[in-house]
Amino acid sequence: MPVEPLSQKDIEDRLRELPGWSLPNGEERLARTYRLASHFAATALVIHIAQIQDELNHHSDLTLGYNTVALTVNSHDAGGRVTEKDFELAHRVEAIAPGHGAG
Repeated sequence: MPVEPLSQKDIEDRLRELPGWSLPNGEERLARTYRLASHFAATALVIHIAQIQDELNHHSDLTLGYNTVALTVNSHDAGGRVTEKDFELAHRVEAIAPGHGAG
């Protein structure tokens, strides 16, 4: 089943539910950077994000820094645009990020 891109208004409305997430410089992707207590904590978060991505069969670009994790995501099967799948991934990541979500 094809994935439909969200309208700019839908994206802006949904971003209000995800503090810290944005569309950087008007790009067609959601982005978020997390700052953690240590390199080990950042590495552990990457592993948890990878597990979520495999569960959803939807993968972001991840960048691991010393104590940071940056991710950007859009839907390749929707022409590189933002879809509901991207927001589902963002909400799942937010829920497990230390000090940010429910986890």
